[in-house]
Amino acid sequence: MYRGKKVTFTASKEVITKLLACNRTSADIWNACLAASKQHHIRTGTWINQTQLQQAVKGKFPLHSQSVQAVCHKYLFSRDSAIQSKKKGITTARYPHRQKRYFNTKWVDKAFTLHPNGKIELSLGIQNGKRVKPLVLFAKNLPTGDIKEIELCFDRKLYLSVTYDDGQVAKPQTGTYGAGVDMGEVQAIASVCENGEGILLSGRKLRSIHRLRNKKIAQLRRLMSKCKKGSRQWKKYNRAKQYILSKSDRQLRDGSHKITKAFVDWCIAQSIKEMFVGDVGTVSKGTKKKQKLRRRERQKISNWNVGQQVQYLTYKCQAQGIAVTNVNEAYSTQTCPVCHQRHKPKGRMYRCRCGYVSHRDTHGAKNILSEQLYGIFTPIEEKNLTYLRVA
Repeated sequence: MYRGKKVTFTASKEVITKLLACNRTSADIWNACLAASKQHHIRTGTWINQTQLQQAVKGKFPLHSQSVQAVCHKYLFSRDSAIQSKKKGITTARYPHRQKRYFNTKWVDKAFTLHPNGKIELSLGIQNGKRVKPLVLFAKNLPTGDIKEIELCFDRKLYLSVTYDDGQVAKPQTGTYGAGVDMGEVQAIASVCENGEGILLSGRKLRSIHRLRNKKIAQLRRLMSKCKKGSRQWKKYNRAKQYILSKSDRQLRDGSHKITKAFVDWCIAQSIKEMFVGDVGTVSKGTKKKQKLRRRERQKISNWNVGQQVQYLTYKCQAQGIAVTNVNEAYSTQTCPVCHQRHKPKGRMYRCRCGYVSHRDTHGAKNILSEQLYGIFTPIEEKNLTYLRVA
């Protein structure tokens, strides 16, 4: 299975300067892709394809040909994702249009050479008929596996994002039961299994990280607004802002990994073979325009990193032989499975006039599960509910 790892490295000052220049060159390639795509669309009225885009930038930049092609592929992926989002009715989706000053450089296949002592040679290809001397750097924590890609990234300092094949294969399906999963902002994951077991994984730690980050960033922005942009004091505040953003991102990734790991362990213990995850991708669609939520609620929804959690959950489940299916969760939280009347719950409990009472989040998970199993919302007995706060 393919894995990713963050790798630190050491190099000479000259090589560091050239690496930064590589990311500036990759940004120039991205900008050239934007221009070529725009001119092609104006001239022909159609989207530029991969062959035409690669031909438009071929031989114009001092990077390895595969590194140039990798930027083209990222542009095409971003454009095609915007097209698919617009087809789904997401009006806020935008085509790639923003110019960049820096862009991650990627070396794939034969564009890099690895040595047993941790030495890495990154090729810059052939320029003016001569092969350019490769960039040499040293890494100590390279993963043990077949390395497929090396990407040069920057987060307050340069590092390598390494993609490798660890040689492991996904486990076969051995489970018995299905489970419904309701992703939430307060309770990160709520799930109920066919056997009646349920689990709630708290997301309050992630909320606190978001709140603190928003507070600190707001303070720094107020201070930066009183300074001249580009001044020494403005740069000092900007460095502090980047530090806070970088630290909070690491904390959020760590919390999401812990939550999804605990949930997958619970799935294995319950012998789950397939889980049905409610799709919440459009939960905040048009909320600001239509004023469905207040400002603070909109901020909470905007901070909710549900996409990251679903991504982590999917690959971890697939490695354990658990199938993950994204399903429509429309009205699963509002509908009573007994009398099928709809009303929005208040608080953390769902109460219906017919006498049905359940926890708000597990109620949604049970409705998702029953709809996938029986085609209709129907009551599912909840024998035991486990509450975990791991992050």
